[in-house]
Amino acid sequence: MEGLDAAAAQRGFERIFNQIPKDMRKTMTYDRGTEMARHADLTQNTGVTVYFADPRSPWQRASNENMNGLIRQYLPKGTDLSGYSQDDLDAIAYRLNSRPRKILDFQTPYEVYHQHVEIAANDASNVALQH
Repeated sequence: MEGLDAAAAQRGFERIFNQIPKDMRKTMTYDRGTEMARHADLTQNTGVTVYFADPRSPWQRASNENMNGLIRQYLPKGTDLSGYSQDDLDAIAYRLNSRPRKILDFQTPYEVYHQHVEIAANDASNVALQH
C-alpha cells in the first residue's frame, strides 16, 4: 500500500479486489481499524460487503487470526518491516500460500484460489454463450 490511511487502504483493496472475478468478490470481515473508514466507498467500487468484527472477538475472523500466526513464524510480533524489501515480503507470502492446509483437504491456498478463478471464468463464458 502507498500509505496507512483510509484512502490508501481503499485504493489498495480496490486494486486487488478488482482483479478478482466479480462472482468471487463477496464479503470481507475486518477489525475496527481507522484505515477502513472508507468501507462504504470500497463496497460501492468493488461489490465487496465489509463486515466488522466485534472488539476483542478474534474468533469472528478465525482464518485471519490463523494466517497471522503463520506469518509470525517469519515475522515475529513487533518486527520492524522497514528492514524487508517488497520482494522479501512477497517471498514469505508465496511460501505461506503454497503450503498445503488440512482445512483445504491438503491443497494449497494457491491451488484452491485458482480452481475457483477457473470455475468463475467458465461460468462467465457459459453465461456469455447463452446471450
